[in-house]
Amino acid sequence: MLIAWTTLATAEDANRLAAAAIARGLAVCVQIEGPVISHYQWKGRAERATEHRLMFKFLPGQQPALEAWLHATHPYATPEWVVVRAEHVGEKYLSWAMANATP
Repeated sequence: MLIAWTTLATAEDANRLAAAAIARGLAVCVQIEGPVISHYQWKGRAERATEHRLMFKFLPGQQPALEAWLHATHPYATPEWVVVRAEHVGEKYLSWAMANATP
């Protein structure tokens, strides 16, 4: 299983992307956290923003389509997209994910 994160400026955008990813079979679960406060550099300036973080859970076969869709759909010019491999996933949860994943 893979886990990836991105952030969005509004709860509405976060809910829209989460629901669309599930409806399209691009992830088995998407959780929304926040609001969170992000501090970062953008175009040479220190920035601070309130955002909503999405955590996508998906199988490796879903990654290419999910990533392409996210970059085409995300409203940010440079969206955060960090993907990590889950070191251990409970057997029942992984079985559920495999039964519900669209390759």
